[in-house]
Amino acid sequence: MTVATTHTLLGRLPTIAAAVMATLLAFAGTAAAQSVNRIAAVVNGDVITQNEVDSRRRLLALSAGITGETAGRANDQILRLLIDERLRTQEVARRRIPVTDQDIANAVGDIEQRNGLPTGGLRENLRRGNIDPRVLYDQIRAQVGWNRLLRALLGDQANIPQAAVDEYLAAYQARTGQPEYLVSEIFLPVSNPSQDAEVQRFTADIIARLRQGAPFTMVATQFSQSQTAMLGGDLGWVQAERLDPEVAAIVRQMPEGAISNPIRVPGGYVIAMMRQKRTAGRDIATLLTVRQAVYPFEGQVNPVAPTAQQMRQVERAQQLSETARSCDALDGAARDGARVNDPGQVRLDNVNPPELRELLSNLPLGRPSQPIIAPDGVMVLVVCARETKNLAEVTAEQARDRLIRERVELISRQMLRDLQRRAQIDIRTATPAATTPAQPPANPRQGARRG
Repeated sequence: MTVATTHTLLGRLPTIAAAVMATLLAFAGTAAAQSVNRIAAVVNGDVITQNEVDSRRRLLALSAGITGETAGRANDQILRLLIDERLRTQEVARRRIPVTDQDIANAVGDIEQRNGLPTGGLRENLRRGNIDPRVLYDQIRAQVGWNRLLRALLGDQANIPQAAVDEYLAAYQARTGQPEYLVSEIFLPVSNPSQDAEVQRFTADIIARLRQGAPFTMVATQFSQSQTAMLGGDLGWVQAERLDPEVAAIVRQMPEGAISNPIRVPGGYVIAMMRQKRTAGRDIATLLTVRQAVYPFEGQVNPVAPTAQQMRQVERAQQLSETARSCDALDGAARDGARVNDPGQVRLDNVNPPELRELLSNLPLGRPSQPIIAPDGVMVLVVCARETKNLAEVTAEQARDRLIRERVELISRQMLRDLQRRAQIDIRTATPAATTPAQPPANPRQGARRG
């Protein structure tokens, strides 16, 4: 058992490995060619430049590793996404919905947490990929403002009556014992039938990169046009009946960890990722709250001839193991040169390897483990809390949140269709597929997205 292994299991669960992002930086550099800053489109008098399209494409390269010919094919799709984003931004501004810099910082922090990046890591990755962080910040500003606007427009509909909550809970309990799925989604819209083949190709390109290891949460944040985009595409635990029928038919057949082929639904294409499965109403799990203190070595340790620094670090870890009697005491180890990590709540049966699972299962609360030595450091673990609960239970608050999300999704699609119909849009790209003015969706998705 190594420090590196334990940190992977506890420090980033259930996030995507940050190493994937670093690997994709190599792709991003190839997409950073200079282009003439010509006008790509005019939306109600607001200009979208080709540089904005190129910047978003580089962000795509960083998120999904899409470059070369594939990236070129993405231009039309990216432009349409930017047009819809501009329509939303204009409406948010018209209605004077405030979005502060702190709102952006909070959203960036959430993205970093979901993707296993340290504070400031996202901004650093963008700069290393030759991407101005404002490209992402502007997109986040549009998403946050739009979501805030939709919540305001709900008005009385945001007050879900207790009868509706009770009905939801009763229906959920009636399905106890049936399969339930933890699903993430990316929704790519088709604005008119002539775009169908193009969007399908773009969707297939995205899927290929996702299957090669591109972080689903980052790609969803960038390109999904569902309200789950800000959550990295996370739909949470759902039963098939609450998904679009076309998606449900595929989800029922997917193994855990699988990413679907393009799924045609009214209004566009969905990419679904099957994260986990369980039985509705029955998911008994032991949850641990853990702290870990790591004393890093200078260089790799040689067990036969450790250096003086390495010996001192082992001695510090041993002293901590012998004297600490609480999680607070472990937190204080940072003053002694340790890196103290709080991975949050960990599900015991998801911990690997089995030796580590057994250690955490039997470790008394508040009592530190013996030092665990690895080539790059020595670590001490403490279990702060241990509880067993049924994770499949749905509370009244969760039911209320899900019902509100469905209403928000419906309002979002209705408003965007209205904005598209009223907009003056002049697309000036040279590609044949984008020479005609944008039209409102010919086949909009009907009913509320059920998540």
